[in-house]
Amino acid sequence: MEYQTKIKDIDKAREMIRFLKSEGKKIVFTNGCFDIIHPGHVRYLYEAKRMGDFLIVAINSDNSIKRIKGRKRPIMEEKARAEIIASLGCVDIVLIFGEDTPENLINTLIPDVLVKGADWREEEIAGASIVRRAGGKVATIPYIQGYSTSSIIEKIIHRFCR
Repeated sequence: MEYQTKIKDIDKAREMIRFLKSEGKKIVFTNGCFDIIHPGHVRYLYEAKRMGDFLIVAINSDNSIKRIKGRKRPIMEEKARAEIIASLGCVDIVLIFGEDTPENLINTLIPDVLVKGADWREEEIAGASIVRRAGGKVATIPYIQGYSTSSIIEKIIHRFCR
């Protein structure tokens, strides 16, 4: 499947980004768990892509999500999440990272635009200072009401487990 070739390791991503930057392309970076993909995620990623030429999506590894969200998460394992994200037309590269934040990835790739949801305050966004120091921009996308992985999980529990 062609979209699976979008899932890269950091060395291949760094090589691609170097080339794209030499061609004058604007690199956009975002990250998240993307545990249960929903319309909020899809709209967010398409909006992020509009901010540049090439969209990198870094997803938390299973172990990283367990540390951040608790032992009952993730719902979907990392390879499945990466495959779903890679299948979206707006996404150019998918990376899986094992740390709690993507700061090391951001420091390695130095994107031109770092994007997060507006539910994050700029001072909380991992890597924001790195991107700004390099002359890049930090942007937020408005939160889409009614869509969140946690609310979907709660809905499932309420409907089927009570």
